[in-house]
Amino acid sequence: MERRQERAPLHHRTRYLFDRTLARSTGALLGWLALCCLAIVVPVSALLVWTDPHAPHSLSGRLTQVWRTSAETLRLGAATGAPLRMLLSVLLGLIALLCVSTVVGVVTTSLGDRLTELRRGRSRILEQDHTVVLGWSDQIFPLVAELIAARPVGLRHVITILADRDPATMESALTAALGVTEGVRLECRTGPPTDPDALALVTPGTARTVTVLPAEDTDGDLTVVRTLLALRTLLHTENGPRVVAAVRDGRYVPAARLAAGPHGTVLETDRTTARLLLQSAAHPGMSSVLRDLLDFSGAEFHVSDIPEAVGLTFEDVALRLETSCVVGILRADNSPVLTPAPRTVLEPGDRLVTVAYDDRLFQLTDCRAQVDTTAMAPPSPRPDSPSRLLLLGWNRRAPLIVDMLRRTALPGSVLDVVTAADTGSPPNGTPGSESPSPLHVVHRTGDPADPETLSGLDLSVYDSVIALGADQETCPERSDDRTLLSMLTLRSWEETTHGVLPVVAEMSDHRSRRVAPLGRASDIVLRGELTALLMAQIVHNPDLAAVFEEIFAVRGGALALRTADHYVLAGREASFATVVAAAWERDECAIGYRPHDPHAYRPHDSVRLCPDKSQQRVWSADDEILVLTAGRGKRDIPDLSRYALPGMRPERGGGDSQPSAPESSAAHSPPNW
Repeated sequence: MERRQERAPLHHRTRYLFDRTLARSTGALLGWLALCCLAIVVPVSALLVWTDPHAPHSLSGRLTQVWRTSAETLRLGAATGAPLRMLLSVLLGLIALLCVSTVVGVVTTSLGDRLTELRRGRSRILEQDHTVVLGWSDQIFPLVAELIAARPVGLRHVITILADRDPATMESALTAALGVTEGVRLECRTGPPTDPDALALVTPGTARTVTVLPAEDTDGDLTVVRTLLALRTLLHTENGPRVVAAVRDGRYVPAARLAAGPHGTVLETDRTTARLLLQSAAHPGMSSVLRDLLDFSGAEFHVSDIPEAVGLTFEDVALRLETSCVVGILRADNSPVLTPAPRTVLEPGDRLVTVAYDDRLFQLTDCRAQVDTTAMAPPSPRPDSPSRLLLLGWNRRAPLIVDMLRRTALPGSVLDVVTAADTGSPPNGTPGSESPSPLHVVHRTGDPADPETLSGLDLSVYDSVIALGADQETCPERSDDRTLLSMLTLRSWEETTHGVLPVVAEMSDHRSRRVAPLGRASDIVLRGELTALLMAQIVHNPDLAAVFEEIFAVRGGALALRTADHYVLAGREASFATVVAAAWERDECAIGYRPHDPHAYRPHDSVRLCPDKSQQRVWSADDEILVLTAGRGKRDIPDLSRYALPGMRPERGGGDSQPSAPESSAAHSPPNW
């Protein structure tokens, strides 16, 4: 049976013949180009000649005029006469056209290659006193934003970012997140920060500071250590720039500290985030308080040199600063003494650690007359009771949270852990300890994002809820979405029961905060945001490294929110100087207050830092005072070698051992968290 062949339409066959001819060679392409030009130029030239009233009347004259017009259009020369003469004119025109086209092609190719090289981010930056950021993670957005905010007004600054990503993608992401950055130039370069040749592109040797961010993968901390080692090949040991790095797992802190050298500061993101989650669970709104203290948009920590304060007691100095709150002393050897005894005398070389809106020189003014001792509340022990906490989800920071609770919880406290994996029945107490732990841990199996799992719990018995997001390496794209599902269920419970449930949710993407369904006492903790803010503060003022180590590493939860009736009598009008004096009697430094507004939907967001000492107001029992507590004690480093999660194998990166540095070497090593 013959197969019937359908004949294709003429325009399809013509298109196929044309495409096949173009695919043969460059000569065929030039031939078609010449034919197309002639098919357009010659008829149009003829039309111009025939419509010209001054054109020759003879046919030969008009054809000659058509030739001249076409030749001038195609730049082939316009010689007339013998055919050989016209042929030579065409040849010279073609040669000239070829030479000009070759030059244009060479220039265009060179410029294109150069632009491509610039877009690839492989050109070297020649700058002085610029800021270098190595690596890429979610922390880069708050870090760069604070570096821009800390720039002195009127001065231009260059921030260079080196990461193994496309530079155009990095620049567009930063521009979209930060907006227009006037006075700051962002320079993105591509390459692995662990390669010394790639590091040379950003000239770290002439930089003011170098910051190293942890990568969002399983071996991100190893990448940080290798990057610090690569930096040592390019930096001078004595007069090199300040290096600030961050790792996630505390086990890599000693190695990172050694690799960073004497000018390095190493922070630990997981422990800092875990501590912030617990502080926010105990004090709703603490996350926003710390953001206000550590960003450059309002009041922040400063180290101030006030010669007039030498010889005065610390208590006298605290009541002589009208618009700032003094919280400690930085000795001449850069050792911090926070919340010292009120009678501590300032010696020559000492500097004050203050919380203020700027770092200008402070004028001492006597505010002691503003202290009303009759309005002070008598010291009384604060009643503490066992708490019950709900922990939803599990990640690298969960063992740190459980360990901190075990060491600080009151007897009778309960921690309910809900995870999707079957982890068995957790035992009570701490494994390997001689006495049982005051914290009773109960493990429940279920999906925290499933409404049925949460509806099976009596949420009214919990004092607070912590919702943990999955680690980036295990769930890189949907880590925040499941946490949002849990928050929706908890928010629905609040609306149904008309209750208030303090919820602290951990997120990784800064855009998730804007869409999160927050209740009256809910808060969002961005993973690594606090570490990024600390890094920016240390980059701006290296002297604060030791101060932050004392606040966030040695003392742990040194910042606290206490009700105002703990310091002044409720219903009495008193100045903030009275609150400061009452706090000193309890070995605490008052930094600010949070007024209670019963009509505000989220009353925890209005914190007023370092108000004027002479400011008078009527204090209610629901107002809260932000204080820096004494918290004197040993370093707050958890020991995870005793357990992971009871009945559960430790996660990779969570660690089954947590070695601590010897106390003898801690005083001589760079700060670490």
